[in-house]
Amino acid sequence: MKVLYAIQATGNGHISRAREVLPILRKMADVDIMLSGSNSNLNLSYPVKYRSKGLSLQYNNSGGLSYWEMLKKTNFIRLTKEIRDFPVQDYDLIINDFESISAWAAWYRNVPCISFSHQVSLLSDLCPKPGTWAPMAKLIVSQYAPASYAVGLHFKNYDDYIFTPVIRKEIRTLETSNNGHFTVYLPAVSDKLLMDVLHEIPEVRWEIFSRNIKFPYIDKNITIRPVNHDSFTQSLSSCSGLLTGAGFESPAEAMFLRKKLFVIPIKGQYEQQCNAEALKSLGIPTAKTFNASILPALKKWMNSSYVPKVHYPDITERLVEQILFDQDPFLVPMFAAG
Repeated sequence: MKVLYAIQATGNGHISRAREVLPILRKMADVDIMLSGSNSNLNLSYPVKYRSKGLSLQYNNSGGLSYWEMLKKTNFIRLTKEIRDFPVQDYDLIINDFESISAWAAWYRNVPCISFSHQVSLLSDLCPKPGTWAPMAKLIVSQYAPASYAVGLHFKNYDDYIFTPVIRKEIRTLETSNNGHFTVYLPAVSDKLLMDVLHEIPEVRWEIFSRNIKFPYIDKNITIRPVNHDSFTQSLSSCSGLLTGAGFESPAEAMFLRKKLFVIPIKGQYEQQCNAEALKSLGIPTAKTFNASILPALKKWMNSSYVPKVHYPDITERLVEQILFDQDPFLVPMFAAG
């Protein structure tokens, strides 16, 4: 079977999941890889046949999406041409992790396309969601990367087609400890703002991972490191807790490792707003924004011992087998463009 695995490379979570899925997928099929987007700081470690700038998310420095920057940096003529010219007809199946070009190309050419992502789980009415913008956000999620069927991933099995997270093997086999520091990954917040606020809690050590630097440095009680797969994993394994955005992979890994978790969803990003609601239902503290007003909540969290109990068995190989060979009993049709 000839398969295209199309991956959204905006952010690091999709790449982290692909690094776990690809070794299994390559044993079962002849696989080509497409990467779309330009914001990921992690390497895939596999040959990539197709690359596209795609439609990448752009952030401001205060924790929110910058729609103006997204519009300025998106060439819609190029996107249309890429969709028209992409050779999806060369493949028996497209496995799509929220990547728009291959998804729309497959839709127009009637090539089977399966959405295998966290985002597609948000189409279920059973998933926790905030009360605002839901109808429009659902439309955007379903139309950004339309597909024939869907396999969703979430923090819990909220629906029949939704499964628990794909946890990296190095996380599953990691020896954890508690060295007393707190790991921080908030890429939508400026380094300066992070440091200004966290310097107000000098009694603990903070390890900030930044996409804006190339070399680590120390400033008082804060160590700032460039985003790196291995160093982030090491920091997470030995931390007291993780302060991060309301993404999917990092919070799931933190809970799997029994680490304390505090999340701040990116403003204007509906997926993260939904994730924050789901995590809140598990007892995870959340905040709407990162500034000095968060200090009391941070201190309360630091002194708490609460960690939710989650059960995330290793089902990745079974999911890949179902996607390739036994789709119908496990997948549900998505809403796609007419």
